[in-house]
Amino acid sequence: MNELIERAGGKASSSVSKRTTLLVAGEKAGSKCTKAEELGIRILAPEEFAALTGFLPTAQAVSDE
Repeated sequence: MNELIERAGGKASSSVSKRTTLLVAGEKAGSKCTKAEELGIRILAPEEFAALTGFLPTAQAVSDE
């Protein structure tokens, strides 16, 4: 997934902060989703992000959530 984010011009990060503009989160994101919601950050599933950017994720990228 990090490769897709970078190919789309973004920067992947392991944490959520007020500088985060978009969270790509799988089913087990837990506290990251909670923090993103509190900060008003848009949250997308990996499939939604891939569709938005026009990139199709590989099986490996999706399984790395």
